Amino acid sequence: MRRIILKISLLAILGISYQHAAAQSFKATAIPDRMILTWSGDPATTQSVTWRTDSTVKTSFAQIQAENSSPKLEKPESKEYTASSTMLKGKEYEAANYHSVTFDQLQPDQVYTYRVGDGQNWSEWFQFKTGPAKVQPFSFIYLGDAQNDIRSKWSRVIRKAFATHGDARFIVHAGDLINHSNNDNEWGEWHFGGGFINGMIPSIPSSGNHEYFRDEQKALTLDPHWQAQYTLPQNGPEGLKESVYYTDYSNVRIISLNSQMIVLDSNSMKIQAKWLEEVLKNNPQRWTMITYHHPIYSTAKGRDNKEFRELFKPLFDRYHVDLLLQGHDHTYSRGQNLPFGTSGKVGGPMYVVSVAGPKMYKVDVNPKWMDVFAEDTQLFQIISVDGEDLKYTAYKASGEVFDEFKLKKKSKNQAAEFTDLRKKK
Repeated sequence: MRRIILKISLLAILGISYQHAAAQSFKATAIPDRMILTWSGDPATTQSVTWRTDSTVKTSFAQIQAENSSPKLEKPESKEYTASSTMLKGKEYEAANYHSVTFDQLQPDQVYTYRVGDGQNWSEWFQFKTGPAKVQPFSFIYLGDAQNDIRSKWSRVIRKAFATHGDARFIVHAGDLINHSNNDNEWGEWHFGGGFINGMIPSIPSSGNHEYFRDEQKALTLDPHWQAQYTLPQNGPEGLKESVYYTDYSNVRIISLNSQMIVLDSNSMKIQAKWLEEVLKNNPQRWTMITYHHPIYSTAKGRDNKEFRELFKPLFDRYHVDLLLQGHDHTYSRGQNLPFGTSGKVGGPMYVVSVAGPKMYKVDVNPKWMDVFAEDTQLFQIISVDGEDLKYTAYKASGEVFDEFKLKKKSKNQAAEFTDLRKKK
């Protein structure tokens, strides 16, 4: 005990905190890590997985089979895929290889088990479930910014979300997953926080301003970790693929926009607006949800994104978008911004801003568009869809319900009916 006290005292003299001295190393090894599920194809018949090793692992594999609860999981029962691999190296972190596989020809609504490795060094076996071939009830998790103190303070929020609804079909991340672009240690914290959850439940991430930096020519540049560690749909506009995309799951279309490029690049704004209108116009799904980072209605002074709102809100209204899942403002707020208030049953899209990490701002604007708001509160959201019914529940990090409402959508060609469930209690 005396040695421990002396060690802590010495660290204090040297100006090094004990917590920092004991910080976890996120260096790559030959053992697979940072396993994460995403979709690049149809969720009912495909599943993409990406993972990392050190640069000594040149060739890597993924093995998969339908889950039958037997412990006999090794080949020849498993189908093996050879991974595509890419090296990522930065000035402040060592080279590592990122490997990706897309499992295909899967059966809908089926539990599968898989592992990844180089033939000698294998991960544990993970499970996932494919999407349904027909419309079925399902739920998913929505998280606002992680950004700061990811390992120490954000991790408990994603884990509480999983503990609350472990059967969630995917997780929406609304940007600013880290604080400093191209910081491998912060990405290490983000993957550490999600842990095995990332290997079981697919992620739908949107990039935020903190995933960007300006290169030597001052051009806006997306963190190279993004495309290395996520395998995402290639259905976005040229030059923005894998940061602008959509995925259809059951009777929902989830669309991810790149709002950093919208608010800072007028040409990208026009390109994304044109692309979005086509995606909305040719949408066969009953429900439409759009996720992006910068709110078009802000909770903070000096953060109003007027041009973004003026170009995109008419599209949200015209095509009856149901939910806008946003981040950036480090508060909680939700409202419909109806011309005549929100007392009516039928209205426009529901705008939500939420924050999962510990960085907090104040609500310092006239809250005309907000029916509910909160400060200094870490939250996660569970959104459940069952046919024409949608239930939205925002939970505090403690698990306490903070906000709750439901929507009923009788037709994809009309706005959903809104009911505030807080009034029912």
